[in-house]
Amino acid sequence: MTTLAELARTLEEAGILTSLTPGADVSVSGASCDSRTVAAGELFVCKGATFRPAFLSDAVGRGAVAYLCDADHAAELAGVAPGIPALVTSDLRRAMALCSAQAFGRPDRDLPIVGITGTKGKTTTAYMLRSIVDAARGEKSCGMIGTVETYDGVTDEPSRNTTPEAPDLWRHLARARDARLSALVMEVSSQALKYDRTFGVGLDVACFLNIGLDHISPVEHADFEDYFTSKLKIFSQCGTAVVNLDSDHVDRILEAAAHAPRLLTFGVGRPDADAWADGLAASEEGMTFVLHLDGWERHVSLPFPGDFSVSNALAAALAAHLLGIGPDAIAGGLAATRVPGRMEFYRSRDRRLTAVVDYAHNRLAFESLLSAVSGTFKDAQVIAVFGAVGGKAEERRRDLPEVAARYADHIVLTSDDPWTEDPLDICREMERALPAGFPHEIVVDREQAARRAFELAEGRRSVVLLLAKGHEAYQHTREGFVPCVSDCELARRGVEAYDRAHPSEHQDA
Repeated sequence: MTTLAELARTLEEAGILTSLTPGADVSVSGASCDSRTVAAGELFVCKGATFRPAFLSDAVGRGAVAYLCDADHAAELAGVAPGIPALVTSDLRRAMALCSAQAFGRPDRDLPIVGITGTKGKTTTAYMLRSIVDAARGEKSCGMIGTVETYDGVTDEPSRNTTPEAPDLWRHLARARDARLSALVMEVSSQALKYDRTFGVGLDVACFLNIGLDHISPVEHADFEDYFTSKLKIFSQCGTAVVNLDSDHVDRILEAAAHAPRLLTFGVGRPDADAWADGLAASEEGMTFVLHLDGWERHVSLPFPGDFSVSNALAAALAAHLLGIGPDAIAGGLAATRVPGRMEFYRSRDRRLTAVVDYAHNRLAFESLLSAVSGTFKDAQVIAVFGAVGGKAEERRRDLPEVAARYADHIVLTSDDPWTEDPLDICREMERALPAGFPHEIVVDREQAARRAFELAEGRRSVVLLLAKGHEAYQHTREGFVPCVSDCELARRGVEAYDRAHPSEHQDA
């Protein structure tokens, strides 16, 4: 609980307060930027390209006691909500973060928080750390804010954004604190860092996994420099920086991380790192390796393929160690990790068919996953099903087919959140990036594309890769978010159909 006057002082100290209308003594118990979720006593934030004055009227009707807006809209909104005090700012995003943090009582000071950023691996690493914390301190003891789900001790629901807007983020942190969770792990996107969604959040640990070319478009990052610079901002708000020595551009990452009070590193086959791995062995069941950390070592089994999975495990292990968790819980938690829609394996009873569902959707992730699958399933044909999003990240239309063609035997191009574009046009553009004569086909309907992939798998040992959608059960089209069957369900159906068609001597009667 705070007052409007105290919020005004915070903005004034930050140099972004324009004015405060009468009502400074009003108490504020929280903040919201969605009029539909405003609770009595909260500050309402008037933001967004689609904001309408009617939203403020709705928020006041639901109990908002004050509002925050920029100078351009102050006069108009004063007539919409006469008598309701207002904070006016010159930097709405930063003001929203500062006010939300204060209104919810700075929960980051009473809750261990680990932030994870990187071009690929954020979700898997977050789930690895969550599994470790739960193994050490009890099931559901670790909060989660990320791409797949949000769990704060009260809310447990699918996420809408990787990192939510500041009012929602601070609300989740406050709930996690009040629920006395042991820790909270959050994925920190480049957009969240660029647009100050996480501004002011005190991270006990900030993990930087890797950097690659992605999210470059007029609606995301103008160029790689903007993307990289945004990612590096995470080190300005952490107690301990944790850096992957195997990342591209590691010297620049280490230079930025050196500004944190403490810097630790990890790497595969790097005894000079604070956490490192050797003895890596791959099988169709995943990876095994020896984890070295703070003078001890443990043999670890991961239910995921690829050296990159070991790298993610090192980041999670080092973060867990910094939270005070011991080696046995770290090894046990890593072995028990399950991630919805990330490297999920579906295997036929006779083991001749494997379906893999993964969220890989950029060049770096495709390279890591497909090379691992190709190297592990050496005698199997690999059939990859994927598309590319519409309206952004147009480099993927070239990168994804180029990478996939190096490892897959057959490609089925399909729809993947085409947004305002025609998915057939996107598929045609991807088709042009394939080598001449490469075996492929276009099946725009994703459900039919998956069915076609399983048809192609008939007759020989095969791996079917369903890529880029993971657990998601919708397609983003020009009509909005349209429900669809998730890749996880498509994989399950495909393997079950195979098992029905190929009953084995071990199958139940």
